[in-house]
Amino acid sequence: MTRARSLEDELRRAAAASVAEDAAAAAERFAAAASARGAVDVAYAVEPSPLGDLFLAASRRGLVEIGYHPRDLDAYLAELAGRLSPRVLEAPQRLDPVRRQLDEYFAGGRREFDVPVDWALAREGFGRRILRATARIPYGRTLSYRQVATRAGSPDAVRAAGSALGANPVPIVVPCHRVLRTGGALGGYGGGLDRKRFLLELEGALAD
Repeated sequence: MTRARSLEDELRRAAAASVAEDAAAAAERFAAAASARGAVDVAYAVEPSPLGDLFLAASRRGLVEIGYHPRDLDAYLAELAGRLSPRVLEAPQRLDPVRRQLDEYFAGGRREFDVPVDWALAREGFGRRILRATARIPYGRTLSYRQVATRAGSPDAVRAAGSALGANPVPIVVPCHRVLRTGGALGGYGGGLDRKRFLLELEGALAD
């Protein structure tokens, strides 16, 4: 009787796993078909990384968001639907270039990202100028908040620069972790200072 129950349990688990695998495969095929037919305006995926799972989203124009809090999935999707388009779908294959380049970066094999960025979620005006200036900071280098504000055309707008960087919708790719306080203190970071320190150490940008 025990062996029979054990076999029955194993068969049930196998059947459940098969159903789950079939459902996942079907969802992937549906996402690919919808994307191919132009029915998806924003694709998203959750990608594992050394910093924890990352929420990734891309519009037709390019990478639009990297989020450090994928548990807040509903909030991310609501923002994308409200600000960009309600046609949002989990479609990891649309994000394959970003996922691959992030893997290469974390493995130490990539120093710059070659993916288009959609600035739609970034603050307009000075905020976007700050992020564009930040995007040009080379791997392994850092600038101060004042230096970035100066490059954006407003050297005295240090606090506004910090606010714009804190709202950066595409961290890592737009490397706001490379902006420090004058004197070298870390300052702030939307993903938390532990993540900022990790990225700077990965790039060899922290002074001993």
